[in-house]
Amino acid sequence: MKDLPKNFWLLSFSLFFFMVSFNAIIPELNQFITQLGGENSKGLIITLFTISAAISRPFSGKLSDTIGRKKVILFGGAIAIIITLLYPLSLSVYFFLTLRFLHGFAAGFLPTGATALVTDILPENKRGYGMGIWGVFISLGIGFGQYAGSMIASQYGLNNLFFFATAFAVISILLQLGLKETLAQTQTFKFSLLKIKWKDIIEPSVIPSALVMFLTAICSGIVFVIVPDLAHFVGIENKGSFFGIYVLSTIVIRLASGRISDRIGRANMMIISVSMLALSMLLVGITTDIHSFILAAIVFGVATGLSSPTLFAWTADLSDIDRRGVGSGTMFIALELGIMIGSYSTMFIYNNQLNSIWQTTFIGIASCLFALVYLIFHQLKKRKIKQLNKP
Repeated sequence: MKDLPKNFWLLSFSLFFFMVSFNAIIPELNQFITQLGGENSKGLIITLFTISAAISRPFSGKLSDTIGRKKVILFGGAIAIIITLLYPLSLSVYFFLTLRFLHGFAAGFLPTGATALVTDILPENKRGYGMGIWGVFISLGIGFGQYAGSMIASQYGLNNLFFFATAFAVISILLQLGLKETLAQTQTFKFSLLKIKWKDIIEPSVIPSALVMFLTAICSGIVFVIVPDLAHFVGIENKGSFFGIYVLSTIVIRLASGRISDRIGRANMMIISVSMLALSMLLVGITTDIHSFILAAIVFGVATGLSSPTLFAWTADLSDIDRRGVGSGTMFIALELGIMIGSYSTMFIYNNQLNSIWQTTFIGIASCLFALVYLIFHQLKKRKIKQLNKP
């Protein structure tokens, strides 16, 4: 760890506080929108957020490669602060969902710039290892945020929860101010940079990792919507418990998986992790008590701990050095689209009852199977090309 620079650690801690900020409120948003009279619109809480994040990716990716990583990161952090402060003013479902849409722009800018910056920092032979450490900070932010958020809401109320989340967003942006820009040549911002062409949206070289990201992210979209209610169904008061358990199981796995993927290859590691993810969705689907709930959370944590740093490292491997911002944006577009489809699918299958959980998670299991088929064919094709190129 000593060989990783100060810039890496500043960015990692900043991402931790950022992830705490917007994850702290997620477990309570189902209840919040229900109080506003929008119980049947729960799926839109995540869906609208991910739509705006996906829309912003081409812009954030292009700007990361032109005006610099740091400016894009700071812009995303500023949006997070402003929107989180406005949540207590929500008096209608429409206004609340509008804020959720706008909040997505923070996720569309900050992680894209951060991923490009951390890719610049890490040498290729330690990329999986470094991404694993970076992923631990992100996982800690998700887990701590969701677990602490429910505790704060139950003891101090939802408005104070939003102020807590705002405070963490402020800490995040203060750390970002200390970052050093890694883009060698930066341009001054001009509105012409906002003209987006197809090449600014998709980086073709990262399509293999982006496709697997899309298919696996469908599971996350489903989990974000149903897990707070699932905790209630099995008698757990803290709606963020699933992610509190998840983060404990994912930390050690993330550190180890990065090193392993550096050795056995990204696609081979993803075959293992996607298989675990399918198992975790099966376990979520059949959860009926606290014990099965805990087991499902542990397996989900292991699966994401294996896949997340591997996908980040795989994307970095495939990206052209001059298009790392666009490459990161492509990967995050795939992430948002997957989460959006997963969360939106719950509106048609999930009826706010325990007996509909199984049908809902079946979509996640199916998406994992598609990912496995693609990875196996990808490896077979790669092996065939190597054999043809042998002298």
